[in-house]
This record gives sequence, structure tokens and C-alpha cells, in this order.
Amino acid sequence: MIKVENLSKRFGNFEAIKNLNLNIKKGEFYCLLGPNGAGKTTTLKLLVGLMKPTEGRIYINGLNLDEHYQEIKKIIGFIPDTPFLYENLTVFEFLEFVGDIFEIEKEKVEEKIEFYFQIFGLKNYKDSLIKELSHGMRQKVVYISNFLHSPLVYFIDEPLVGLDPYSIHLIKKLLKEETKKGKTILMCTHILSIAEELADRIGILDEGRLLVEAEPFRLKESFKSTSLEEAFLKIIQDQ
Repeated sequence: MIKVENLSKRFGNFEAIKNLNLNIKKGEFYCLLGPNGAGKTTTLKLLVGLMKPTEGRIYINGLNLDEHYQEIKKIIGFIPDTPFLYENLTVFEFLEFVGDIFEIEKEKVEEKIEFYFQIFGLKNYKDSLIKELSHGMRQKVVYISNFLHSPLVYFIDEPLVGLDPYSIHLIKKLLKEETKKGKTILMCTHILSIAEELADRIGILDEGRLLVEAEPFRLKESFKSTSLEEAFLKIIQDQ
């Protein structure tokens, strides 16, 4: 579902991503871990088309990102660590706008908005301007906007910043349900407990290089660790 071949990204003399290769299957929950500055966010921006790679190829659902960008945009969802929304729209107006962009029937959009408002506790914020919302509330709106058009592939950067415990529990549950439906998720995070709980497979990135990838239990076995945190620290320190 997500295939990356020999991907590199340079900014002047600085090489942020170095010959990255990934092959993430349909229905897989893949977590990309790494310390600050490892290249996680740059990787996501390359994969969703917000940056152009210096070298390499990206395929989403068998389509080359360079050649089929417009088609790919229709089947992916992107949840950044900092929400970018239209400040002067109300929450309801913004979500209606998302529905229009993805050409979803109006009745279906309204039905989904009502459902997600209910479970996210946003009913009282329906007519609030987005610029009046806290970071956590904006993040909920971004999640709803993605669930609204039900993408085949989700790209998520630091998924739980600013969210309350109930919302964290809810989002973890909803994301796992998406993979059960055959959706694919690539999540970048530095919260190791979240990765250990959710990921089918984990990749560890440092200084733009993929050091290792495996199922969480295999990483712990391979590095003789009792937790993913211990294994992660051993891998990073060995480098």
C-alpha cells in the first residue's frame, strides 16, 4: 500500500533523509520512531506530497506519487502535529467544506458529522469559530475531517499532542478499527508506549536512516529487552 524506494532529501549540504526504503502492507499499522531531528516529519511531508524528494520514488496504492498526485490526494488522510485549519470558519462549516472537497453526499456528511460530534464531545462547539478553539479541540476537528472522507491510507504525525485522556483512548480505538477495515496507517511518534500498543510493525529512524524494523515483540527479543523503550535506547545508543 505504501512503497518507498531509495528516498533521499537534502537541504543544501544537509541530508535529512538518506536512502530510505519502506514497504507497508494494506491494513498494517506501522509506527516510525526516532529521536527529535531523526527525519520523521520530513518523511511524512515527502509521502503526502508537501515536499519533493531529492531522489527516490514513492508509491501509494500502486500509484507513483509524482505521476498520480491528484488521484492519490483523494485516497490519503494527513494528520499533522500542528493542525492547519481555516480560522474564520465554524467547526461545522469547515467539516462541510471537507465533505464538498471529497464530493461526499450532503446527507452522509451531516450524518457523519453528527456521529463524530457526539463521540468527541463537540456538539456545543458546532458553531464556534476555529480560531477560538484550543490546540486539543483543533486536533479533534482534524481527526474528524479525516474520518469523514474515510481515506485508504492515513499519515499521522505525533497523534496525541494536546488531547485529554478520553480523546486519546477514543482515537486509539478508532484507528485500530480503521486497520481492521483494511486501511493502512503510517504514524510517526516519539511516544514509545503508544507505538508498542498500536503498531503491527515498527521502524526506527535516526539521522535520516532506517536503522531497523520489526514487530514490537521481535525488537524486544532481538535486543534482549523487557520493553520497547529499552530496545529503542539500545538501538539508538549503538549508533
